[in-house]
Amino acid sequence: MSKLSIQRFTLQKHKAFYVSIYTTMIPGIPYTFNQASMVTRITPFVRLSRKQNLWNEIIFHRNIQTSCRSASHLLRRKYDSISGQLQPQRQSFHSSPIFHATKDPYVVLGVSKGASAADIKKAYYGLAKKFHPDTCKEPDAKDKFAEAQSAYELLSDPQKKATWDQYGAAAFDQDSSPGGANMGGNPFGGAGPFGGAGPFGAGFRGAEFTGGINFEDLFRSFTGGTAGGRRQRGSQNPFEQEEVLIGESIEANVSISFVEAAKGTSKKITINPCITCKTCSGSGLKQGMKRSKCKHCEGTGTRLHFVSGGFQMASTCNMCGGQGMTIPKNGECRTCSGEGVVRHRKTIDVDIPAGVEDGMRLRVDGEGNSPITGTAFNSNSKSQPGDLYILINVATDPKFKRSGADVLYTATIPLTTALLGGEIKVPTLDGEVNVKVATGTSTGDKITLSGLGMKKIGERRSGNGNLRVEFKVSMPKYLSANQRTVVEMLADELGDRTARRIMNVGRNG
Repeated sequence: MSKLSIQRFTLQKHKAFYVSIYTTMIPGIPYTFNQASMVTRITPFVRLSRKQNLWNEIIFHRNIQTSCRSASHLLRRKYDSISGQLQPQRQSFHSSPIFHATKDPYVVLGVSKGASAADIKKAYYGLAKKFHPDTCKEPDAKDKFAEAQSAYELLSDPQKKATWDQYGAAAFDQDSSPGGANMGGNPFGGAGPFGGAGPFGAGFRGAEFTGGINFEDLFRSFTGGTAGGRRQRGSQNPFEQEEVLIGESIEANVSISFVEAAKGTSKKITINPCITCKTCSGSGLKQGMKRSKCKHCEGTGTRLHFVSGGFQMASTCNMCGGQGMTIPKNGECRTCSGEGVVRHRKTIDVDIPAGVEDGMRLRVDGEGNSPITGTAFNSNSKSQPGDLYILINVATDPKFKRSGADVLYTATIPLTTALLGGEIKVPTLDGEVNVKVATGTSTGDKITLSGLGMKKIGERRSGNGNLRVEFKVSMPKYLSANQRTVVEMLADELGDRTARRIMNVGRNG
């Protein structure tokens, strides 16, 4: 599939996703009417985005939001104008109470009152995926989807959850608070499920819902646009995976010989990673101290920034790491100074496989730094240390060189062996072997000994490289009288008239 085809497919998928999100819960309007009209409204923008290649994530989802938000109001007027011709004019768009005495949010989501926030998110995500009107064909799918969504919005808000736990459904009846009699008993402060008088109303602010779902997080969860590193703190987005804090990786250098690189070896190395503070168990707090609400983000974990066009952009609070809670003044653990980690020197054994090359990096899982949890401590979060990367330095060898998995060796042979041929001993990584020298061998001639090289790493076919032997003929610089006589006689036998004669002058020429 071409890149353009992938973009078209993805864009159409995003369009359907936004339409389903914005049209499912508009009160008083049939779902099919919502979807058909909204698709008509959004399609021109989708085509324009594809034409102009508007694949900037933030720009794309903001403009989609604008189209959907304006479309929702037009949709309200359009449907009212049609339905007004068939039935009496509506006096109010207020919805009926979201929860009745029998609609216990814990029962709807299938969780207990002691369930953690992560368990509530997981339960809601499963129900939302199961009963989404676009995928579920059951007749009551829309109602179950709405119930799950409303239940999650209530339980994800600490104040509303506490109210329900204390007073039960009575606190959310039509004639009771906190929903208010004028707003139809909606516990979210508005007639719509997102807290506004319309389908989104005042509950829709820039890029996030009042129900605690950050729209940018929701968008990235469907498009795969997550950045590296740990996820944003304080978000109640049920579409995200479980939060895991991962520590930074560290590096160490190890020097080995050429033969150790060929055979593999084990080395002891000393490292100094950060480990979880045992005094505070990583919380960064003194014993008996508790965290306080972050003053910079008012406990939300995010900070809002206004951008051009009247939109808002949410970013993780850099003071609390997105947790909404900070360590109070003078409440830091003295051992780790509130970081949650301390340095610890230790020695470990590292197995270096055969065939490693100079400059290669080996990874040892879980031997890096533990994450700094003091500024972002969450009892529901999991943490794991980073990795240890070992940089291999292979020393040069006086006999061998290397080219990939092949070992190179230069064999020096006497002139007479080169002329007459013979047999020599050649060193290998496993000892010496006998190698035959052909008659008339010259400097630069090569032979290959299969399978006597380095072990191959990272290739589909395992095995070893080869030992490539290059011959170098040793020429004598000085000759004795007898040696010169013999060589001059050889020149005469070979018909060499250019060789200089000293001993057999009469035969020259």
